[in-house]
Amino acid sequence: MMDKTFDPAAVEARIAAEWEEAQAFRAGRPDRAGAEPYSIMIPPPNVTGSLHMGHALNNTLQDVLARFERLRGKDVLWQPGTDHAGIATQMVVERRLAEQQQPDRRSLGRPEFVRRVWEWKAESGGTIVNQLKRLGASCDWSRERFTMDEGLSKAVLKVFVDLHAQGLIYRDKRLVNWDPKFQTAISDLEVQQVEVKGHLWHFAYPVVDEAGTETGETITVATTRPETMLGDTAVAVHPEDERYRALVGKRLRLPLVGRLIPIVADEYSDPEKGTGAVKITPAHDFNDFEVGRRHGLAQINILDEEARISLDGNADFLDGTSPEPEALALHGLDRFKARETVVALMEERGRLVTIEPNTHAVPHGDRSGVVIEPYLTDQWYVNVKPLADRALQAVRDGRTRFVPETYEKTYFQWLENIEPWCISRQLWWGHQIPAWYDADGNCFVASSEEEALAQAAEKHGRPVALRRDEDVLDTWFSSGLWPFSTLGWPEATPELARYYPTSALVTGFDIIFFWVARMMMLGLHALDEVPFRTIYIHALVRDEKGAKMSKSKGNVVDPLDLVDRYGADALRFTLAAMAAQGRDIKLSVQRVEGYRNFATKLWNAARFAEMNGCRLDPAFAPGSVTQTLNAWALGEAARAVAEVTGAIEAYRFNDAANAAYRFVWNVFCDWYLELAKPVLQGEDGPAKEETRRTIAFIIDQICVLLHPFMPFLTEELWATKAREAGLTRPLLALAAWPDLGGLAKPEAEAEIGWVVDLVSEIRSARSETNVPAGAQIPLVLVAPGEAVRERLSRWGDTVRRLGRIASIETVETSPRNAVQLIVRGEVAALPLEGVVDLAAEVARLKKEDAKLDGEIGKIDAKLGNADFLARAPEEVVEEQRERRDAAIARREKVRDALTRLQG
Repeated sequence: MMDKTFDPAAVEARIAAEWEEAQAFRAGRPDRAGAEPYSIMIPPPNVTGSLHMGHALNNTLQDVLARFERLRGKDVLWQPGTDHAGIATQMVVERRLAEQQQPDRRSLGRPEFVRRVWEWKAESGGTIVNQLKRLGASCDWSRERFTMDEGLSKAVLKVFVDLHAQGLIYRDKRLVNWDPKFQTAISDLEVQQVEVKGHLWHFAYPVVDEAGTETGETITVATTRPETMLGDTAVAVHPEDERYRALVGKRLRLPLVGRLIPIVADEYSDPEKGTGAVKITPAHDFNDFEVGRRHGLAQINILDEEARISLDGNADFLDGTSPEPEALALHGLDRFKARETVVALMEERGRLVTIEPNTHAVPHGDRSGVVIEPYLTDQWYVNVKPLADRALQAVRDGRTRFVPETYEKTYFQWLENIEPWCISRQLWWGHQIPAWYDADGNCFVASSEEEALAQAAEKHGRPVALRRDEDVLDTWFSSGLWPFSTLGWPEATPELARYYPTSALVTGFDIIFFWVARMMMLGLHALDEVPFRTIYIHALVRDEKGAKMSKSKGNVVDPLDLVDRYGADALRFTLAAMAAQGRDIKLSVQRVEGYRNFATKLWNAARFAEMNGCRLDPAFAPGSVTQTLNAWALGEAARAVAEVTGAIEAYRFNDAANAAYRFVWNVFCDWYLELAKPVLQGEDGPAKEETRRTIAFIIDQICVLLHPFMPFLTEELWATKAREAGLTRPLLALAAWPDLGGLAKPEAEAEIGWVVDLVSEIRSARSETNVPAGAQIPLVLVAPGEAVRERLSRWGDTVRRLGRIASIETVETSPRNAVQLIVRGEVAALPLEGVVDLAAEVARLKKEDAKLDGEIGKIDAKLGNADFLARAPEEVVEEQRERRDAAIARREKVRDALTRLQG
């Protein structure tokens, strides 16, 4: 006997163990040796990570695809693994050392510190993997990879050495995002723009003549970062700005420093903004760096690695001038203390014109939380332009497609305007750059130190000592190789031949640039083939009000909390059902609870079937049923399978989930089982037996249909129903996707569909006209055709019972004072005189219609207001749109009711 309720907590761990014991998710199973391969690579979560709602969505959608294709008989490889996450992992381990009052990283030295990181990884690095298993992810866990595994590291070495040999990797001095806390370059992805209330300081720079004597004329520049003026090497004005045209080519004396700097004409300067003149500090601003390159300006770095002022011995800074002693005294000051001091000194010298309040975006490190500095350093770069051209062409050719297609534009925009990629990081944890230097600074790039020593010996004619580059590679470099390094490349492995290119990639829009594009570039470069055929981009999971989840807002929803409360299936189904292409998910706990109730509904239906003797029969032939009701139910099941199949194939996960939901809840539970009750409760005979077997068969098909979304519940039901029938069969995870072709019976659908629609219309009309729930009312069929009369003779009792109908009559003309119903072209009516006040109902509905009109008009006015759209938070605008949709839907129902009443 089935348990009274389905308890996810009691079932999930046991089922997961059964999957593992059966090696259900292993790619390359012998029984699928001849099957079509289907491969999908997990976006490797950081080894430091724990499951958040974005992971839950991403992995649920991947699992829907993996389970679906496995059920369709394919040889599925869903490749799992984790990313070493250089800066994040180093930070975690350094924090751990501090908490344990152990020596810091530099005291330990590099080899010992790296050993400690590997130790931490072995102890704590598998947290997120275990959490993904709790979610039901059907990865091939036997193939789990890590970006610093020996094999993946070999791939990293080969790609670096090859790209360097081809001139595509090189060393250069350029500006980077510098994190002064971690003292490393970081990627754009690791930079967060934070709105800060600051100031705009206006300084007057004196103009000098050819001899360097001040003329008395000044140019006023404005800056949010006064300390960087020490590194100014020009002031730029727009070439067409009449105010400064005569000054272009002349020079200014940089206050405090004394260095003479030119006035240059450059379109970067905006005549409409501020004074129209901007200070140019090429070593401390990305835009200024480009201006400096265009005009051949010096790049003077006035900060050290910890963002302190560094002037002493800085030949570029001195430039043969004699700075004021107070300026030299800035050496060693923290940048923000230096800012206060520079402003005070400029005010003392009468060079401070004005100070304005100014709110502006300031870049912060997402992990360190400190202000990021544009910083001029020697770094390793990839010239990605030639690689980007191939990656662009692959999408334009259709070799790889984006779903939704709109994301192609984002991809194109970035690759068409791509800049060199800074791949070096000043960290100890990661893939150390395979470059060695001799005493003269000559660089030797090789796959090993032995090869580098051989290169150096060949150059010098004798053995020489070498020093290895201390930097490590950007994490995105190794994760860019993920689709093929995990399959054994650079070795020509059988897995690489079978599963590359992969079938699909599921990822978020925020890493199209940082990961997707780089996998495309590196896959095409290394293997001359795209890494995946389809890229499905999902949106964000927001809170129920539409706000982005963040710890600071306190609105983060922990997926594991929801799994504990409602089960993994309920959370998975919620995420899939809400994953409409291109739309963010507004997650409410009520939705998860609602889908937990859906699981309960199916469980209760299966118990009802058990109590009514509905057992699986391996000999059951669905195509040979004789009862109209059963033929209709099987036809509806076939339609649901087709809808779910088509929707998953098109990556319309919400449509797939909702089609399954409608069939299970509305068609099977609410209608089929309800209409079958008289048969099940009636006398034994062929009709009853066929109905029992049909119900058992459809429950089995439902298990398969829902399995990609709700694997635990369906696996449990699948096994339970087999035991009831005394059958032995493999796990549902390895079963076959339903094949219900040819079961649609139009004549059965016409009959049962008419009954369903008639009762539904009666119920709607009762609700809309406020008929008391317990009232028995008459039903009139107006001039019905012969087919309707015959249906009524068979289903009249059912219509009376389900519609709470007192009597059914047929008439030639529609009665007055009756609610009109149109059911599949046939007219029916509900005479309600004496039951409800029809005139009062018409008046009430007209009043509500007018009120809804007004509400829709007000919302339209708001949404048509550009100022409101610009100023209102994203979630407020979305709320207004939803209110409008709800009001329009309600107005449609009100007008339908009026039409019926005034029919």
